[in-house]
Amino acid sequence: MTKPTNSRARIALGLSAALLFSTPALAERSTPAAIPVVQGVPDAKDTPYPGGAITLDIDATDIARGLFRVVQTVPVAAGAKSLILQLPQWIPGGHNPRGSIDQLVDVKFYADGKPLHWWRDPVEVFAFHIDVPAGAKAVVAKFVHTSPLQSSEGRITMTPEMLNLQWNQMSLYPAGYYTRQIKYKPTVTFPEGWQVATALDGKQVSGNKVTWDVIDYEALVDSPIFAGAHFKRFDLGRGVAMNVVADKPELLDIRSENLSTYKALVEEAWATFGAQHFDHYDFLLALTERMGGIGLEHHRSSENAMMPKAWTDWKEMDWARNVISHEFTHSWDGKFRRPDKLWTPDYRQPMQGNLLWVYEGQTQFWGYVLAARSGIQSKEAILGAIAANAAMFTQWPGREWRSVEDTGFDPVISGRRAKPYASINRNEDYYTEGALMWLEADQIIREGTKGKKGLDDFARAFFGIRNGDWGEVTYNFKDVAAALNGIYAYDWEAFLDKHMNQPGQPAPLAGIEKGGYKLVWRDTPNPYDKGRFAAAKVLSLAHSLGIVVNREGVITSTLWNSPAFEASLVTGTKIVAVNGATYNEDVMKTAIISARSSDKPITLVTQRGEKVQTVSLNYHDGLRYPSLERVGDGKEPNGLDLLLAPKRTASK
Repeated sequence: MTKPTNSRARIALGLSAALLFSTPALAERSTPAAIPVVQGVPDAKDTPYPGGAITLDIDATDIARGLFRVVQTVPVAAGAKSLILQLPQWIPGGHNPRGSIDQLVDVKFYADGKPLHWWRDPVEVFAFHIDVPAGAKAVVAKFVHTSPLQSSEGRITMTPEMLNLQWNQMSLYPAGYYTRQIKYKPTVTFPEGWQVATALDGKQVSGNKVTWDVIDYEALVDSPIFAGAHFKRFDLGRGVAMNVVADKPELLDIRSENLSTYKALVEEAWATFGAQHFDHYDFLLALTERMGGIGLEHHRSSENAMMPKAWTDWKEMDWARNVISHEFTHSWDGKFRRPDKLWTPDYRQPMQGNLLWVYEGQTQFWGYVLAARSGIQSKEAILGAIAANAAMFTQWPGREWRSVEDTGFDPVISGRRAKPYASINRNEDYYTEGALMWLEADQIIREGTKGKKGLDDFARAFFGIRNGDWGEVTYNFKDVAAALNGIYAYDWEAFLDKHMNQPGQPAPLAGIEKGGYKLVWRDTPNPYDKGRFAAAKVLSLAHSLGIVVNREGVITSTLWNSPAFEASLVTGTKIVAVNGATYNEDVMKTAIISARSSDKPITLVTQRGEKVQTVSLNYHDGLRYPSLERVGDGKEPNGLDLLLAPKRTASK
């Protein structure tokens, strides 16, 4: 073999290096084409489901394991070759796709006792496609709904003492039809000895099995169940009843004078709206810390939960009882009258979060007002809640870039997940900023009519139409403005557009100020804030250092652009020491108070992960908690006083 010369070797090495390091020639890039998305589920039509009434049988006795076992028989039209059954996804009142398809297990379908082939729709995963054999008259669906056993898995709906059965979580409905056009015959088997409450009609009991009349699916889903071992029912008048379950029987004891406030609520609602959109109404209330909390509206009922001692510790829990008046208001605002883009024919079509500052914002407003008028909550608690909301928006930088109307999409965007900086992101502010806007509207009407009219007149004209109708009447932005103009002539379109559709508006204090009060800052919390901070077991320094701290010294939220934010004190950081002393609430408050008369910074030792550091906060304005202070000599009631005063005596 002849050895290569040095030059030939160098050439070979150079070629190898060139091949190794040079840019390769541009290779062909594979470019797949998109597979078109095929809609496999038909849109709903306003025609009756041709198969007939669907029977729904639920066994809710397995309280130890939190299981609802479901057998559902779906008649099919003659000659049908396929059937699409779907679980509700978009639920009225949820404002987002909350369907719990992940909690449906062991799903099987049968005809004449034989298993059927099925597949899940690849696009709309809440829908099941089922092959129907020739001659089959019905498809039987069998499955299990697994209630979460701990809060990390979702909202707990079944405990050893009680359950909350929501039909939308454990029933399937045929695709292609308005839900009001599909009929159901529901039956539920409950644990022995439990009592049951629902707005459903035609109750028949056989042992521990309960059956109700045939009902359309829209009304069925709108009629949930509370049942429990410890139960009481109270007649509140005008066809309204309070049905209560509790963790323990003694929690159901309510003094007669306190129960009378709920009777007063019914009268106050009638005095405000002048009509009712139900033939009967059932409050479903759970006094519990074991089942998940809820506040959900329905046309003829509501699903509510309050803290276990909300009734027995009446005075101490004054701050916490607003949910009942809020959800009752929804029978008029949200269920009967509904924004046009929030009404849908089934639970598949997405809802569009428009005008939620009416749906929820005005409901929040009336929830406050009716609670004060009836005595469910004290006037002081309601003024405290208004102060807390108003104060928050004075330091809510997210208002500079995001409108209230846009927060109507927040349930879909964030799904009510916690946010690292809620103040710059915003939450579902259509509730509370909407309520403050409606307070201003009320005071504008009162001022313009010299006290002869207020938002009560709007409520009667807008929500109080068609007494006894429990269908739905939709509306749009112009309808709201026109109804307000019918009460008092004003440029309501511009007013509503500015406050709700435009970001960067001044803090919403005008209603408070027109109502004869002003927002002030004190060194102790108002009654409402005091109660909620104690229940949450936190020290709120939101309006001073800009943080909220739990009992262990861990920061649970940080206000954007606050002193704490500038010092990078973020959620999850633990405060170990304050000015050289081990952290506790009193040490922290003492340090903030002392800093008012000193030019020395507040010194914190903090821990985040494995990092420990010393942080200095140059803050000297003391503790700051919001309250409302009355303006004037107190001889004549101001506009806000008149708004919160009872109306039921005058209505009689």
